[in-house]
Amino acid sequence: MKDKYWIAFSAIEQIDSSFVQRLYNYFGDVEEAYGACLNDLSQIDGLNVKKAENFLRERDKINPDKALEEVQNRGIDFLTFEDEKYPEMLKQISNPPAVLYYKGDIQSCNLERTLAVVGSRRASFSAKEAVNKILSELKDTDICIVSGLAAGIDTAAHLAALENNLKTIGVIASGFDFIYPSSNKYLYQKLENGGGVVVTEYYPTFQPLKFRFPQRNRIVSGLSYGTLVAEASLKSGALITANLCLEQGRELMCIPGLISNPNTEGIYKLLKNGAALVTHAQDILEALNWEIKPPEQLKIDSGIMNEDEQKIFEALEVEEKGFDELSAITKMGTAELLTNLTTMELKGIIKQVTGDRYKRV
Repeated sequence: MKDKYWIAFSAIEQIDSSFVQRLYNYFGDVEEAYGACLNDLSQIDGLNVKKAENFLRERDKINPDKALEEVQNRGIDFLTFEDEKYPEMLKQISNPPAVLYYKGDIQSCNLERTLAVVGSRRASFSAKEAVNKILSELKDTDICIVSGLAAGIDTAAHLAALENNLKTIGVIASGFDFIYPSSNKYLYQKLENGGGVVVTEYYPTFQPLKFRFPQRNRIVSGLSYGTLVAEASLKSGALITANLCLEQGRELMCIPGLISNPNTEGIYKLLKNGAALVTHAQDILEALNWEIKPPEQLKIDSGIMNEDEQKIFEALEVEEKGFDELSAITKMGTAELLTNLTTMELKGIIKQVTGDRYKRV
């Protein structure tokens, strides 16, 4: 079991995920990377010798089996970078976390419909109201709201998600031994107990130190197809997240606010530079080119399908698929699959797109 080496890497405070990724990419095996000697590490182009020596010195203090046990004893789940369930969007960023620790039901969150909502910790009442209004227009859909569980806009976004039956992901800047801010203990519990999931790249004992907050912002934007900014001063964490969103090639959107409010200076700078302006949820859907359907409607659709049609429908949940892919997933023969696809098209449940590919309507 190689999970313990990923956990051991993450338990070393003196290195970061970019260092771990560099070693993993070079050796192609996490156990080999973790067990490398100085001579091995010196072969990696551009690797800082002092960092390598520091890693080796700290590694000798870590027992991988013990590090894994500490996580398991706390009831914390995790996904390592090479786990097949590791979020695909997060894998695409330049510096993905080596490990994602989490509490809650990550499988209940639709990672194909993720929207980050960020903004000022000292948010105005009107900004919080704007976030609540826009998210309420997405009520009962399968869109998942991602934020940082901080005070201000983050808290407003998580609360609005919960109130409107939207799953939500809270990305924290410490290990699970800490709750920051302590006033959000209730929110942590709501996410962990059905509202979504709390995630972090930090080993349980890592404190919420100042430098970790901007580091975690890349995960907030990295998990998301787009980032919505509600209030941001020119030197704010929200603006850092906005810039990360652009670097990652994701869609950036902003809620306008009062021009007399210092916390909107960053907003108008982003809007002038091409960010999409959002005043309604429909603006988000258009910016991200999303077509959504409330879960109730999906249940209605499911009710008019037989068992084989339901299998096909579920296979098309995330993305369009070709005939051969559907055949492999559903285990149906050519004639049987073709008959079901035709029937489903006539019912208006699916449609054929480019070539022999199909998608949900």
